[in-house]
Amino acid sequence: MLIHLHIPNSQIPIMAFVTALFLSSLLTLSVSSPGHALSMNYYHKTCPNAEMIVANTVKTATRKDKTVPAALLRMHFHDCFLRKSQVWMSAFVDIHPNFEGCDASVLLNSKGNNKAEKDAPPNGSLHAFYVIDSAKQQIEALCPGVVSCADILAFAARDAIVLSGGPTWDVPKGRKDGRTSKASETTKLPSPIFNISQLQQSFSLRGLSLDDLAALLGAHTLGFAHCSSFESRLNSNNVDPTLNPTFAKHLRNICPIKNKAKNAGATMDPSSTTFDNTYYKLILQQKSLFSSDQALLTHPKTKGLVYKFATSRKAFREAFVKSMIKMSSITGGQEVRKDCRVVN
Repeated sequence: MLIHLHIPNSQIPIMAFVTALFLSSLLTLSVSSPGHALSMNYYHKTCPNAEMIVANTVKTATRKDKTVPAALLRMHFHDCFLRKSQVWMSAFVDIHPNFEGCDASVLLNSKGNNKAEKDAPPNGSLHAFYVIDSAKQQIEALCPGVVSCADILAFAARDAIVLSGGPTWDVPKGRKDGRTSKASETTKLPSPIFNISQLQQSFSLRGLSLDDLAALLGAHTLGFAHCSSFESRLNSNNVDPTLNPTFAKHLRNICPIKNKAKNAGATMDPSSTTFDNTYYKLILQQKSLFSSDQALLTHPKTKGLVYKFATSRKAFREAFVKSMIKMSSITGGQEVRKDCRVVN
């Protein structure tokens, strides 16, 4: 992020020093306060087998249930997008007390009068929490009190992509687990009916650019969506004009206005268990399930990226990895939980 300062020549020596000092403190805030600095070799000495344990656990679960990878990836996204108001630029103003992010708050159970994130409507379809629990239990037996649930979830999301035929990457490590999880905060999650301005605002509040937006939405190449996520586009009197008419008719058969099956819905794309660039090709064909996905064509920047990713699987994979590392590095939290479902 560039900062342009217009200063009279006579003040440059003094202002240069002040600016350097300010930017130095700004960078310090962005890395260590209130989040935590991450590193690639964080567990090199304390728990070198942590990632292998997670990978094997995710692999075993996926053999039994092909929906596990999509579930873990969505879980990680929903974790990183909550309990976060501002990022790097927040050093110009006051630091938000809930300045967290990928802190495993989505894993916490509701307790007493507090309804946790996982029990809120937007997270009602999240599943595969048992995969994280299993990996955590194995790691605790080997390296007690060392590896955070937030890191385990980040590893699992990466492994989910790999098992689905996608790219791999070295996950930055050292996240801490948060102690707070509020269902009310899930209203801040990006909605499948957002327009491009709403999407841009949601992502920018988390320090993510339009490039990141276009790349990360590509995660929608995996998984399943319930009718409630897209049925607003199927209004019998006014079908969304950005929706392919034939595809709209197909979706209407799946999601009738009356007599709708409880778990009715559709896969995100025909190859819903394979990490590929089909998602972008469907957008160009006006066959994306969410209006928020189709909205990528309404901004010159994201429209160009949709065309780029639809024609180059390599370009998509590279962009996705870069943006995933950026998103998953939104850090916060205060502890390493012994049990991912409850605070210490």
